[in-house]
Amino acid sequence: MFCTAGRRTGNLGILPAGNSIHKIGEHQMGHVFAELSLSNPKLLGLEPVRVKALADTGALMLCIPEHVALQLELTTESTREVTVADGRKIRVPYVGPVKVAFGQRFCFVGALVLGDEVLLGAVPMEDMDLVILPGRREISVDPASPNIPHARVKRLHR
Repeated sequence: MFCTAGRRTGNLGILPAGNSIHKIGEHQMGHVFAELSLSNPKLLGLEPVRVKALADTGALMLCIPEHVALQLELTTESTREVTVADGRKIRVPYVGPVKVAFGQRFCFVGALVLGDEVLLGAVPMEDMDLVILPGRREISVDPASPNIPHARVKRLHR
């Protein structure tokens, strides 16, 4: 089940295949997967969980199965209504915070609890400045900012 909560119309971090710095990801039926480490920043003594996450720039949120939320002892903060791939609207727990790590990059997000696999949406990918290399079916750090995540922000003028 894919979470399409907050569908996005933009073209997040998609680069031509030739721009890959290093291979991170796994080939499987045309999908792009990323090896992530998920942890609960409120429970520092709890071991992180290593997962293979499906990258989906059309989804905004991190989605995790119930067993991952239980392993990380995440607190349900609220309930959210989401639209799943078949068009149905369902209510799911919203848990967090979750520390998401990809290589040396990380971010903190909330997660929707649903499905049977981890789904990495646009918000955590943008926060860690990751890009999808569709020709190679890989996820990588943005080659334009290989050492530190870059974020574009606008200054408010008065």
